[in-house]
Amino acid sequence: MATALVRNVKHLRYLRQRLCFYTLSQCRSAIPSPSPITDALQHRTLSLIVTVLPFGVGFQSLVSNQRFLSTGATTGTGQSENPVLKDGPKPNSEGGEKSGHSHQSKSDSGKPVRGGPVSWLSFFLLVITGAGIIWYYDKEKKRHIEEINNASQAVKEGPSAGKAAIGGPFNLINHDGKRVTEKNFLGNWTIIYFGFTHCPDICPDELQKLAAAVDKIKEKGRIDVVPVFISVDPERDTVEQVREYVKEFHPNLIGLTGSSDEIKNVARAYRVYYMKTAEEDSDYLVDHSIVMYLMSPKMEFVKFFGKNNDVDSLANGVIKEIKQYKK
Repeated sequence: MATALVRNVKHLRYLRQRLCFYTLSQCRSAIPSPSPITDALQHRTLSLIVTVLPFGVGFQSLVSNQRFLSTGATTGTGQSENPVLKDGPKPNSEGGEKSGHSHQSKSDSGKPVRGGPVSWLSFFLLVITGAGIIWYYDKEKKRHIEEINNASQAVKEGPSAGKAAIGGPFNLINHDGKRVTEKNFLGNWTIIYFGFTHCPDICPDELQKLAAAVDKIKEKGRIDVVPVFISVDPERDTVEQVREYVKEFHPNLIGLTGSSDEIKNVARAYRVYYMKTAEEDSDYLVDHSIVMYLMSPKMEFVKFFGKNNDVDSLANGVIKEIKQYKK
C-alpha cells in the first residue's frame, strides 16, 4: 500500500511538472501585452488541471506560477529568463526541447540586425560629394586663370597704361631759336628721342633708325609722323649745334634744347635718366636712357620702343599702335 502511494505521488509530481512547463511555454510565446483571449486560455487550462489533479496536489503552485507569468507579461518582454524555469527541473522530453528552441528563435528574431559601419547609400553620397567638390574646384581654377589672362591681355593692349606717368608740359627752344611747348605738336603723331650731339655712336645709330622708320611709316601706312630730338646736354648743345646736327639725319627732324632746369623738367616728365660721366677738360659723355616715345595727336603717351627694335619692327609697331588707337 505504501509503495503504491509513493508511486502515485511521484506520478502526480511528474504530471504536475509537465503541466507547469506546458503552461509556461504557452504563456511565454504569447504577445507581450496580455489579451483577453490569452487570459481565457490560461483560466481554461487551470480548470482542466484542477479536474485532473486529485486532492488539489500542486494547484497552489500552478496558481502562483500563473500569477507570475501574468505580471511578467504586463511589464514587457525585457526579462530573458523566468525564475520558475531557472529553479525548476529541466525537461528531458523532446517536446520541451522543441518548445525551448522555438522560443529562442522567436526571441532572436525580435532583435535588430546591426549592419556594417558603411552602407551603400553612405558610400554613394560620399562619392557624389567628392565629385562635386572636384568639379567646383576645377571650375573656379579655370575661371581664375581666365580672369588673370584677360587682365594681362587688357594691360598689354591698352595704350593708356602709362599716360599719367609719361609725358607732360615742357618749354624748350627749337633748332631755329623759337620757343615751343607740347602744344605745338598737338594734332600730329610724334616720336621723341632723348640724346646729345657729342654722342659717339648710339645716338647717331638711333636717329638714323628713327629717320628710316619715319619714311617707311609714310610709305606703308600713309601716316605722317614727326620725329623730335631733345638734348640732355644743355651745356654744349646750343641752338646752332643742334641745328647742324639734326640736318644730318632727316629734313623733318626737329631738335630741341634749353637751359639745365628746362631739360631737367622735361626729362623728369618723360622718365628719362641722364648723367654726366668722367670729365676730361671739356670732353665728356652723357649716360642716358635709350628709348623712343610714341605720342598721340593729343600728346599723350602711347608706347615706347627700345634699342632692340630695328627699322622694320619700329615702323610696323608704330603703324599697329596708330591703327589700334584710331578704332
